[in-house]
Amino acid sequence: MSNEWDEYAGEWDNDPLAHKYADRAFGELIKIAKTKGARILDFGCGTGLLSERLSPHADIVVALDSSTKMVERLNQKKIVNLFTIAGVLSNDLISTNKLLHSKFDLITASSVCAFLPDYEATLFTLRSLLIPKGKFVQWDWLSTSMNADLGLTEERVSQALSDSGFTKIALSQPFSIENFKEKMPVLMAAAINS
Repeated sequence: MSNEWDEYAGEWDNDPLAHKYADRAFGELIKIAKTKGARILDFGCGTGLLSERLSPHADIVVALDSSTKMVERLNQKKIVNLFTIAGVLSNDLISTNKLLHSKFDLITASSVCAFLPDYEATLFTLRSLLIPKGKFVQWDWLSTSMNADLGLTEERVSQALSDSGFTKIALSQPFSIENFKEKMPVLMAAAINS
């Protein structure tokens, strides 16, 4: 993700669809992942709509986003057990930021992976931040074509998670979001760090 997301930061929290997406994602997450007392990384956190929902359940939430403006909006919410990082996930960032020195029980990525310049490489990096048997969960718009401009296909997600060393990969389409009278299905993927 690039800082092109900065321009959305001011109004993101006012979008009812963004809240609906976060509510539905969180509802699905608590069905399949242990959040109570967990150390969680919310990767691509934006203004923290999912982080806010995770915070009351988690021991600590580290929220990472490449958009400085999005992270600034999240910081204004003053969530007690939430710590933010504005930056692009890289080995340099991991080595220099102490918040990333301890491994995570759970990593979430809500509507971010399809926008990454290199989704597959990022999965390797994210997996390195998980404890053994830690869980990774992502939500993205479902695409039915590898050449589509928006979203990810089930095939690409499944292959990328497998190639990155994740196991117990489970894909589902738990909900859709209606936007401009069009239903947009959401692909959820969950996997374990082997």
